[in-house]
Amino acid sequence: MKIAWFDCFSGISGDMIIGALLHAGLDFDAFKAELAKLNLDFELSLQQVEKRQIAASKFDMTDANKRLFKKLSEIRETIQNSDIPTAIKQRAHSIFLSLAKAEARVHNKAVADVHFHEIGVLDTLIDVVGALVGLELLEVEKVFASPLNLGSGFVKTAHGKLPVPAPATAELLKGVPTYATECPAELVTPTGAAIISEVAESFGSMPAMTIEQIGYGAGNQDLQHANVLRIFIGESTEQLPQDLVTLIETNIDDMNPQLYEAVFETLMQQGALDVYLTNIQMKKSRPAHKLTVLCEPQDEHKLTQIILRHTTSIGVRFRQEIRRKLAREIKLVETEFGTVRFKLSKLDGEIVTAMPEYEDCKQIAAQRAMPLKRVLARLARIELPDSDDT
Repeated sequence: MKIAWFDCFSGISGDMIIGALLHAGLDFDAFKAELAKLNLDFELSLQQVEKRQIAASKFDMTDANKRLFKKLSEIRETIQNSDIPTAIKQRAHSIFLSLAKAEARVHNKAVADVHFHEIGVLDTLIDVVGALVGLELLEVEKVFASPLNLGSGFVKTAHGKLPVPAPATAELLKGVPTYATECPAELVTPTGAAIISEVAESFGSMPAMTIEQIGYGAGNQDLQHANVLRIFIGESTEQLPQDLVTLIETNIDDMNPQLYEAVFETLMQQGALDVYLTNIQMKKSRPAHKLTVLCEPQDEHKLTQIILRHTTSIGVRFRQEIRRKLAREIKLVETEFGTVRFKLSKLDGEIVTAMPEYEDCKQIAAQRAMPLKRVLARLARIELPDSDDT
């Protein structure tokens, strides 16, 4: 499978994405031919530049008519009336809808009433459609990205001077791993945030891949570091899907153990992926427990608040880790006890583990007055297919 990984150490913008794709081998003539299907009047240019002695491609668009799309409906109509492929139309619609929803939340308006300013110019449409076209022409099947460097400081907008990231950009980045640096610049633009949050499967370290192409897309500003977006394109060598998770930990040595059940239940109800205790020994040989919570990055703050409110912990630590996992699904299986849910784990389409759901087994044992271990033993003898034919 051909994949791409964006290294966003200097943030991301629409023109940087296209520049990186062109530098990585995207044919400029073929690219222009596809964008001509928008049936609009514009000029595209490509320059080879250097950013802190790193060669990069600088992509630009010139619109002599200075066209401005004030409403989402205008953009949707323009895309719909074009001759670009249907799949790209649909993804472009999704990206602009995300932009409109972000603006709507920030300005407390209905999506249909949002008035586009900076993102309403034609080059935003070119950036969105161009990024999708470029990935399609390079035959990239899946996209991944690093956490995004936001920069810092303030940015001038039609609404005045706003903090970095701009409010609409911040809305678009909900659930996306980010970090800030002292670089006094807006490194992630609303367009860049909308595109990468739509196309990226996940955010984290570079996935296992055989690198075939590398490209650098130049940003507009000259900064103290190389202001470029780097892309790696190649064949995936990772058989297991992976995602980025947050691990929250705290050591507790002064809490009634009876409280843990309620803490576990609350954390799981609020989105924790896993919760567990480890016996540890603290200073002065005091016995204690290490509480560990595994969660999605966007749930980190919420679950930290629960830990601090519901336990005697006075502080937590956390780190982000890559999780590789088997594909999983729940299958309803007819058994001697009736319909039972089985949890199937698969590797390359082959079922490697099939376990009956514990709660179903416990209910069967209670209803039939049978030992739970006997129910589990009898269900374990059920033979399931060893492939995707389930």
